[in-house]
Amino acid sequence: MLVNKSQLGVKPDSEKNTKTCRGSDVKSWLKHHPNPLMRALFRTLKQIRCANLPTPHFYNALLYRLMVLLRQSSDYVYRTFITTPAFKGRVKACGKQLYLYGGLPLITNNVRISMGDDCNLSGQATITGCSSVKEPRLNIGNRVSIGWQTTIAVGDLITIEDDVAIAGRCMFFGYSGHPLDPKRRAAGEGDDPSQIRPITLQRGCWIGSNVMIMAGVTVGAGSVIAAGSVVTHSIPEGVIAGGNPAHVIRSLNIPR
Repeated sequence: MLVNKSQLGVKPDSEKNTKTCRGSDVKSWLKHHPNPLMRALFRTLKQIRCANLPTPHFYNALLYRLMVLLRQSSDYVYRTFITTPAFKGRVKACGKQLYLYGGLPLITNNVRISMGDDCNLSGQATITGCSSVKEPRLNIGNRVSIGWQTTIAVGDLITIEDDVAIAGRCMFFGYSGHPLDPKRRAAGEGDDPSQIRPITLQRGCWIGSNVMIMAGVTVGAGSVIAAGSVVTHSIPEGVIAGGNPAHVIRSLNIPR
């Protein structure tokens, strides 16, 4: 003979689940409630949440321009009086007309940074130095642009010459951060000396988005590295290179 749970004074699973949902998530409780009136209430509240006022276009356009002006003004004040002076207080040398936008870069360890004139740098960039090296150096030339969320991990030396353009989310690994030996790695030891090598970006080269450049690489003057490439060996000047690992695709035939 089958006995109903209600006859034993045990609440049905559906009722227990409903009360659990009610206590933890009112939205989910309304959305999945067995009562159609509750589900209708959920839909009504959703429509209220997404309500839009029938404002005229000229009002919308004016408000948009005011919001942009307010944001740009606050960004200018923050950049001019807070983030740029703070960044200059961390670097060894900084040239004229630095445009630091979007915040303050994360700089860790003892990396020594020198920048030339007329550089653009995203405040969402990360610059770090190898702890195994006494004074890692990052030398940045004139008119260099470094994009959003780019990471520059300096082994002993990374040189970025004049007129280099670096797009967003690039990664430069002058050191690996861990030794190859698993026991030493588990013990938290530093890099093997062979893993710490310089990186050089010669004058006028262009590094596309999401490019990864490994230790020991030189990118030749005027060369272009295609987006998403992994550069494991040096690239000659005046070419387009791409792929994983990156290889020369064609020459640019740039007039000298």
